[in-house]
Amino acid sequence: MPDVSVVIPARDAEGSLGLTLDALSQQELDGEIEVIVVDNGSLDGTAALAEARGMRVLRRPRGDGPGAARNEGAAAASADVLAFTDADCEPSRGWLAAALGALNTADLVLGPVAPVRTPAPLDRTVQITGHTGLFETANLVVRRATFERAGGFPAGLEPREGAPFGEDVLFGWTAVRNGARVAFCPDALVLHAVQPRGTREFLAERRRLGLFPLLAREVPELRRSFLHRRWFLNRRTARFDLATAGVLGALGLRRAWPLLALLPYASVVREDARTSGRRAAAVRIAADGAAAAALARGSAASRSLVI
Repeated sequence: MPDVSVVIPARDAEGSLGLTLDALSQQELDGEIEVIVVDNGSLDGTAALAEARGMRVLRRPRGDGPGAARNEGAAAASADVLAFTDADCEPSRGWLAAALGALNTADLVLGPVAPVRTPAPLDRTVQITGHTGLFETANLVVRRATFERAGGFPAGLEPREGAPFGEDVLFGWTAVRNGARVAFCPDALVLHAVQPRGTREFLAERRRLGLFPLLAREVPELRRSFLHRRWFLNRRTARFDLATAGVLGALGLRRAWPLLALLPYASVVREDARTSGRRAAAVRIAADGAAAAALARGSAASRSLVI
């Protein structure tokens, strides 16, 4: 029996999966590692690449979300410890050794995720420095018994477009409610790919933020573990909302003093312009407006306020 089974859901990941498998082959772990790649209906050579590298490959029809793929991989795994990462990640050499060490006093272990290189202002990547309450599956290691007691990954929230949302959050908090001990291990580092992203994609992604109000309704613990001051998605949205309220107040009262509420958000915009350039700063202002609209719609639809 292997010491740990690593489950990797993959869809059209031929360009990045090889780096993930290279990183897993270099793990500094005194024990056996089983790697299972769950191909989610890829249209490229993802499955063939994994098979050529000697990996165990499970094939699923296209259209199912990553949670279902992870569940199938977990069901086929042999070890009593399950490790999850993604096909655009590169675990550090000490990832599994550090995570398994942390499992001595925990049932579920999370670790940091850092960009593999410095991203451009609009690029897509993942950066995690502590336990946020989101239970991100780019870097999650869990005892099989804990995983099965929680029922695995649920279907998640279903957006009108795009992949299911929040299945990792729902799984993690179900495990906690069942008594799972959670630890964050700083030495269990995973690197995440940086993917170029244009203005249209950057703005379109903000529409998915409208699912956070429903997620907060399903997982009220997020109001203390993740949300800013319980009602705001983060500090930036809080400053944007304050600025919006200031503009509306100035118009309604026909006075200038409510415009002082713009100052906190203006400082954010100035910093964006200084570090990323004026164009990127302008795009982020538009993205903040799109996020505010998505959160307002989501809050109204779910009757759960997150702004």
